[in-house]
Amino acid sequence: MPGPTTTPELAKVSSKEQEVFAEHDERTLETGGTADRKRLERKLLWKLDARFCLFIVLYILNYIDRNNTGAARLKGFEKDLGLVGQQFATVLSILYVGYILTQIPSNIIVQKTGRPSLWLPFCMLIWGGLSVATGAAKNFGQVLAIRILLGIAESAFFPGALMTLASWYTKRELGQRITLLYCGSLISNAFGPLIAAGILGRMEGAGGIRAWRWLFYIEGAITMAVAVISVFILPDFPHNSRGFSAEEKELAQLRMTEDVGMKDETTVSTWTALKIALGDYKLHLMSLTLTAMVVGLSFNAYFPTLTKTLGYSSEVSLLLCAPPFVWAAIVAYFVSRDSDKRQERYLHIVVPLVFGIVGAIIAMTCRKSFGASYFALFLLASSYAGFVVFYALVSSTFARPAMTRSISLAYVNAFSQLGNIAGSYVWQSKWGPSYAKSYGIVIAMFVATIIGLTVIRFDLVRLNKKLASRDEAEAKGQEHHGLSATDYPAGFRYTL
Repeated sequence: MPGPTTTPELAKVSSKEQEVFAEHDERTLETGGTADRKRLERKLLWKLDARFCLFIVLYILNYIDRNNTGAARLKGFEKDLGLVGQQFATVLSILYVGYILTQIPSNIIVQKTGRPSLWLPFCMLIWGGLSVATGAAKNFGQVLAIRILLGIAESAFFPGALMTLASWYTKRELGQRITLLYCGSLISNAFGPLIAAGILGRMEGAGGIRAWRWLFYIEGAITMAVAVISVFILPDFPHNSRGFSAEEKELAQLRMTEDVGMKDETTVSTWTALKIALGDYKLHLMSLTLTAMVVGLSFNAYFPTLTKTLGYSSEVSLLLCAPPFVWAAIVAYFVSRDSDKRQERYLHIVVPLVFGIVGAIIAMTCRKSFGASYFALFLLASSYAGFVVFYALVSSTFARPAMTRSISLAYVNAFSQLGNIAGSYVWQSKWGPSYAKSYGIVIAMFVATIIGLTVIRFDLVRLNKKLASRDEAEAKGQEHHGLSATDYPAGFRYTL
């Protein structure tokens, strides 16, 4: 199957690419060769990693402000707001309506302005304020409206952070950094309940205010404070970021050119990039596959409810949430690190999902055993390692041009949030405390994900064979009717 249609904007890449490499050859000779290059590259990566560490903190706050309703539920959130039936599930799911609709526009804004260091903190300041407002809600209608707006504000962060990371790190470096970023989510699932347990256990009635309201006030205020600080720390893109020397920015751009084999074109129009992205069948296939995975991972929002079924108090149940997700963060880090080292994605996604399936089976069949039930939660949490590696697969598959990469990452992430809307209704109270039907849905969704990943892998293998045949024909000076060298430069291969 032919690659995306070559556009006039993309046709300019080959000459620019030659200029970049020519300039690099001269600069290398002037500066003393590869030794200076390696020294400068180590310094660049150190500075990048130091600044990107803040993304982890921001993602922790992003998830805490999104999911603290699960902890608040244990201390009167539903009763005080008069929620009945499926209204709590609706409060959870409605957030993703705004979250889905605004991710692509947000990433376009970031790409157009070139200032994620300003846009992301601005959105963070807004969602922190909305979190505070949740604590002041009086009824179902008010909390529903706040959650819609919260989804809009929070939608900017994850795709924007992914896009920024993908602009600085090569394919061999990116997976591990995405994992470290997503560890912020896993850490929030581990320590968010611990923070909630402290607030809910100590603040009940303070100042005449319910503890669950204090939870939103305190955590929202922390988010707003960190948003202001992050403006001065977060980087922008390699060509315009503050805090880097001209030599470091040139090297950063060169690294990305060498990684893909073509310059990271930043002048492609939004409309052209949108047509390229949405016209690629691989984007829709990956979106559907990730959506199935997200439905399977829906236990995340209900984790305090699941630990409560083990028979302990609300405070102890919140404390029991921490160990499984600390374990998940460790597993995700090492799985992603190995995935980067081997440049292999498929098995590094599938194997954690298999462990998740085993965990769901144990949870369904060994409910009376505390040890088995709690071990099952560890296995379920471990499946997040596959989710993290999936994003590395998406980023390397839709590598260039920059605007297309931005739209693709936002589209896949936004579309997959349909899984969170559906997943909000997977853990219905009437199915508890065994939640056998819920675990059955998890198993079905993970199996569907594995099937989708298998189809994707076979397709990328097929495309890599066509790329290899084209490169061989060009090396021999023969004509070919394969994939365009503009869209797929010589030597480019999809990561499987």
